[in-house]
Amino acid sequence: FRGRYEHSIDAKGRTSVPSRFREVVTALGGSKLVLTTGLDTCLVAYPMAEWLAFEQRLAELPQFDADVVTLKRIYVSGAVECEVDKVGRLLIPATLRKHARLKRDALWAGMGSYIELWAKERFEELRKDVLSDEERRLGIARRLAELGL
Repeated sequence: FRGRYEHSIDAKGRTSVPSRFREVVTALGGSKLVLTTGLDTCLVAYPMAEWLAFEQRLAELPQFDADVVTLKRIYVSGAVECEVDKVGRLLIPATLRKHARLKRDALWAGMGSYIELWAKERFEELRKDVLSDEERRLGIARRLAELGL
């Protein structure tokens, strides 16, 4: 998944999944996304196969590690299987909309193997803050260089 796409959310809490993202989900053999609360004020969406692989990796981690438990509380307990309907819409449960502060304007952000769903204005604020903070940008660049990117 790559790219950013803006879509609106209707009064029932439905939004269109970007067609390029739907193509990927379909190619992976499904029509469902697992939608969950992110560590940031956003939602995270995984194709079912990717979510199951994530849960398997999570199950292999130490079950009493405090950070693992916290991740399970936020990510796994908030997860909902959502069907993409025939016209490409996804119903976002009210609890998830509340977590991400989703109202009308949404932004889908491709993140490689998963997707983030943001309130458009919140994503733009976050992006502006990062891009305007030279020290933070340089810190990110140093960290990426340490990781070999």
